[in-house]
Amino acid sequence: MRIALLVTTAILFARQADAQSLPTHGIRGPSLAIRNATIIDGNGTPASGPADILIIGNRIASVTFLDPVALRSPTTKRPAADREIDATGKFVLPGLINAHAHLQDERAHVPQPFDYTLKLWLACGITSVREVGADTTQKVIAIRDRGARGELASPRLFISGRFSNAPVPQTPASARARVRELKAMGVDGIKILGIDRDIMQAMLEEAHAVGLRVAHHAGVEETNAWDDARFGTTSIEHWYGIPDAAILDGRQHFPSPYNYRNETDRFRWAGRLWREADPTLLGKVLDSLVAAKVAWVPTLDIYEASRDLQRAQTQPWFSEYLHPTLEDYFRPAPSNHGSYFFGWGSTDETYWKENYRLWMSALRDFERKGGLIGVGDDAGFIYQMYGFGLIRELELQQEAGFQTMKVIQHATGNNARILGREADLGRVRAGYLADLIVVKGNPLENLKVFYPTGVDDVRDGKVVHDGGVEWTIKDGIPYSGPTLLAEVKSMVAQARASRSRKP
Repeated sequence: MRIALLVTTAILFARQADAQSLPTHGIRGPSLAIRNATIIDGNGTPASGPADILIIGNRIASVTFLDPVALRSPTTKRPAADREIDATGKFVLPGLINAHAHLQDERAHVPQPFDYTLKLWLACGITSVREVGADTTQKVIAIRDRGARGELASPRLFISGRFSNAPVPQTPASARARVRELKAMGVDGIKILGIDRDIMQAMLEEAHAVGLRVAHHAGVEETNAWDDARFGTTSIEHWYGIPDAAILDGRQHFPSPYNYRNETDRFRWAGRLWREADPTLLGKVLDSLVAAKVAWVPTLDIYEASRDLQRAQTQPWFSEYLHPTLEDYFRPAPSNHGSYFFGWGSTDETYWKENYRLWMSALRDFERKGGLIGVGDDAGFIYQMYGFGLIRELELQQEAGFQTMKVIQHATGNNARILGREADLGRVRAGYLADLIVVKGNPLENLKVFYPTGVDDVRDGKVVHDGGVEWTIKDGIPYSGPTLLAEVKSMVAQARASRSRKP
């Protein structure tokens, strides 16, 4: 009886939605209703629905959960809207947030259009991006501002100016001056890497004073996670800086010919780092980060080629969506950062598989202790495509032992907190910005439904192609996922054809 009632209700919902017009791709109307949605919120609570979500302008005006019995009555009123999306049988979530990304207009000095990256991000359901450290900060600020004005299809961009751009600050005074310079430039935050302790302390004191959040890409350097906790960075990126802070004699045991600037050396021996961390001391390092409210954005996806190179090189979407400029950059080359696979063999992959096991265990411990974990992909390097890399990151966080509900929270509500925007991003909630995605398929069951290329499923003995982000709504502007993906496919095909015509 209950099943029949739900089916009848769904039919009524669908008929009502059919009577309305679908939104126009790339155009924000006065109002938009998403009908009959099953909502996965960004606060880690279970899916719930059906619900109507009303968007007015660029804000969520209301979220109304529906009583199927009351809806059978012709007198039941539902929020009116100029345009409607029927989300019957679909899931609606806050837009995914990429907390560690790069907006690049070239790879190895060969041009690559910004549009390629921006549209891939939107097609993958990414509505906000923390861009961490472009070479040309002013250029990406201009893209951020054009996107905010609705002049181009783009996620909401948060620009972290790269502190170490030349001339690199060499004194505490010049470090403070660089922070003030970046603030005046209009950045949303700062990214640091390869930094000495006195410089780090000065720049963080100044960043706190002017209200800029700081992401730390730690390396094999003077500073590590103890300094992040002591000086108060917003987030530690990747994972260097954490296990090396837990080595009893203070430094990893490198072989005598090791050269950190040789990336094959660097990444080969990085795969042996976690095994040298003392478990008891590591627990204290994690405790210190939690107490200091330093978040962790691990980017598990970006190192995956180190544990399975063949998988990384043969991802199915490469055939139609990998831009030739990016494809060339991925090939092993000493001059390209992250293209370090010279003499890479099964021994390297075996060490890296253990590295992942220990790394994932530390992530679980960090969250159990109360730590804040975010999601970022660092794509544009090491065989990771923009957008697709973030979805792979979600899968790897599930592999690490987190429930899919928790993984989605990492990519939405948690990332909003890392941005300092938890009051208006990362939730499906009245008053929040209208950054939402409509997904075909249940991501709590299968995170692969986020991939814009979709997934194959078996229903009633037949193979059915399903999945993908049907609509990405950023700042109240609806974008058709299939349309965006088709545009990227055409862009890649044209770039390949142009290259093949050259003598």
